[in-house]
Amino acid sequence: MDVRPIRSEEDLDWALAEIDRLMDAGPGTPEGDRLEILVTLVQAYEARHHRIEAPDPIEAIRHAMEAKGLRQADLESAIGGSGRVSEVMRRKRALTLPMMRALSRQLGIGIDVLAQPYELSRDAA
Repeated sequence: MDVRPIRSEEDLDWALAEIDRLMDAGPGTPEGDRLEILVTLVQAYEARHHRIEAPDPIEAIRHAMEAKGLRQADLESAIGGSGRVSEVMRRKRALTLPMMRALSRQLGIGIDVLAQPYELSRDAA
C-alpha cells in the first residue's frame, strides 16, 4: 500500500486526488482501507495547518436565526425581554452562561462557539 505522511501542500494535493479516485471503494477492501487511512492523514494535516477559527458568537446567532427563519423576538425565551435581546444583538450586553445554554438548545449552536470572546460596542454599559 503506497501511503506516505502528508508534510506539504503538494502531499496534500496528492492525497486529495487519491481520495477522490478511491471514493467508491467498498469498506473492508484494500482500496477501502487505503481510503480510510488517507482520509485520516488529511484530517490530521488540515487540523494542524488549516485551522478554522470559531465564528463570532453574535454572527453565529444571526446565521442560525436566518437559517431557521427566526426574528429577534423569537430569542426572548433564551435571552430575556425584547430590550435585552436588542442589547445582546447590538453588542451592548454580553451573553451570559444561562443565555448561551438556552441559545445552544434553541438554535443548535455549540456552547464552544457561543463562549468565544467577542467585541462589545464601545458604549456598552
